[in-house]
Amino acid sequence: MSTAIYSHPDCSLHEMGSWHPECPERLRAIEDQLILARLDGLVERASAPLADEADILRNHTQEALDRVRANLPTVPGERYPLDGDTLLCKDSYRAALRAAGAAVAATDAVVAGTINNAFCAVRPPGHHARPSEAMGFCLFNNVAIAARRALDVHGLERVAIIDFDVHHGNGTAESFKDDPRVLMASFFQHPFYPYTAPEPITATSVNVPVPAYSGGDVVRKIVAEQWLPALHAFRPQMIFISAGFDAHKEDDMGNMALVEADYAWITHRVADVARLYAGGRIVSCLEGGYALSALGRSVVAHVKALADLD
Repeated sequence: MSTAIYSHPDCSLHEMGSWHPECPERLRAIEDQLILARLDGLVERASAPLADEADILRNHTQEALDRVRANLPTVPGERYPLDGDTLLCKDSYRAALRAAGAAVAATDAVVAGTINNAFCAVRPPGHHARPSEAMGFCLFNNVAIAARRALDVHGLERVAIIDFDVHHGNGTAESFKDDPRVLMASFFQHPFYPYTAPEPITATSVNVPVPAYSGGDVVRKIVAEQWLPALHAFRPQMIFISAGFDAHKEDDMGNMALVEADYAWITHRVADVARLYAGGRIVSCLEGGYALSALGRSVVAHVKALADLD
């Protein structure tokens, strides 16, 4: 199976302050673990292009785009707060265009059959970004932008979005709440940021709240008993993953207890569905994960499962 990792050095230029957990060191930690895992030669590497404005506007309002672009500081070290924990530096817009561009380019390559699947090692993350505004460390919703590319440019009729971040992907849920072409399936710690009320479970919305301190046994049961039946019924033609690793037991951003083997198991189950209905087509984008060693190890487990190397 051909798997590609998309990234770009510009993604490390987005910097919200030395105190901020969503930091450039996250990508360095991932790269260090990928090197240790000796995956070079087993997976492809691809450079993320800049997304076009049209790509962003398929999912976001012009006002949301302009608020990011128009408020970039001009002096190194200065920050502009979009909200209490989402800040802009002078290079944030460029980094966000690379992050979205990776997701778009990976989607194009997977649909074209150039690769089977892809992981986008990018930041800023995206799943909290609402169509109308940035929030929760996220500027533009990379997975939602990619899903709209598959639907509106490539003409796919059904796509699924899987989100295993510890936080609810409220921006993604809002983006597709009235779109029958998109199934979203997730688990998330509740009550917890962003403190949105859980949506009703429907044929296209299987977002399952779980209590703090839930571990792999709880999550695997949700995947087996709720996600998989919905996915089989929906028969997605492509699957997107919001790959957040902050539900790891070592990550104090949340209070869950997953380990690398859980992320690999989830990825394998999603890949099984993709092979059945979507020709194996998956694009995964980095979301959370702030305990650096655990993040890097979990990404390796995820990528190995995508590439069927474990």
